[in-house]
Amino acid sequence: MRPYGTLARSYYWTLRRGRLAVRSGIGPTRRIASAPPQATQGRQMSQTNAVDVIDVSKNFGTYQALKSISFTIRNNEFFTMLGPSGCGKTTLLRMLAGFETPDRGTILLKGQELVNIPPHKRRVNTVFQSYALFPHMTLEQNVAFGLENLGWERARIRARVGEMLERVHMSAFAKRKPAQLSGGQRQRVALARALAPEPEVLLLDEPLSALDLKLRQAMRDELRNLQRDTGITFVFVTHDQEEALDMSDRIAVLGSGEVQQLGTPTEIYEEPVNRFVADFVGETNFLEVDVLETASGNATIRTPFGQVITVPAPRDTLQGRGTLSIRPEKINLGDQAQDSAFSAQVVNKNYMGGYTHYLLAANGVEFRASRRNASREGDAIAVGSTVPVGFARASARVLAS
Repeated sequence: MRPYGTLARSYYWTLRRGRLAVRSGIGPTRRIASAPPQATQGRQMSQTNAVDVIDVSKNFGTYQALKSISFTIRNNEFFTMLGPSGCGKTTLLRMLAGFETPDRGTILLKGQELVNIPPHKRRVNTVFQSYALFPHMTLEQNVAFGLENLGWERARIRARVGEMLERVHMSAFAKRKPAQLSGGQRQRVALARALAPEPEVLLLDEPLSALDLKLRQAMRDELRNLQRDTGITFVFVTHDQEEALDMSDRIAVLGSGEVQQLGTPTEIYEEPVNRFVADFVGETNFLEVDVLETASGNATIRTPFGQVITVPAPRDTLQGRGTLSIRPEKINLGDQAQDSAFSAQVVNKNYMGGYTHYLLAANGVEFRASRRNASREGDAIAVGSTVPVGFARASARVLAS
């Protein structure tokens, strides 16, 4: 057998061990500390969920990668774990795949505990960042490999391979080997191979990061359509906020080993619960404000520009100093200024084609604004000029401390 990459070797021997285990009736087992009491509740509630993660913690030596993580992933959902490097998202993905075990807590797949189920016996497949295709095999052989190890009949394998290559638009290349394909084509084959055994959950470990910008955008559409067409639950790991917002039904934003916020793309972007989420997902301005009064999910604040306004705020917001988050595109300039208007000086601007980005200053405070270029001439606001500035009060938020 010719040598191939580390991930491909790992995938190969995982499946080979699986076939030997099936033939001999022997499978590896693992032990873990008993799940907490709430795990029983999770099993009862998980019938409508694809995955339940219940109070999961994981240490690597003295480093705590995950801190009592709990969330659910629904059936037929495109679920994304989003966060910076080191936040614990890949560790969670590896736990679902069976390559890591939690130190505490439990993980359920369709109500069944996964901890003592070896990787090759889980109805979970992974699409790796580096594709992990076997270079010495043709595309159809790559897709068929996992099905052969599951003991499928030859006629059924041929039919399924043909169906999957057709689904990812690669039927014409069935006899080619991976080296003869582009990055996007290899990614499609990796998807076909992972989807062929009809897994209950498909794990995607930053599969688009090696592709160029336009190909990434095209593959986002492919992934979203595949998930809708197959009805399989997709669990997608990425640090790219745009990918997460574009494809996901729900997003779990992870930071410092914890779930910082869980919600729809709109909720995550428009209603960040704390400074970490507001800063990591998209761009925002953070303004120090005085919180004068709070009531029913709103706060009356004094901005650094002298305005006294009422904006959305967490219910536990306290009077005193606070932080206001306002997205650059929510700030209106010139004749578009509305509500909470004041004057600011244009310090700098950057023309970016569809948008022009401005750096503004008022009362000694600098902040950013973005304006769509609706005409061919772009935006005519000059650096050094003073312009009216305003924003809708509902578009700003006081963040949790």
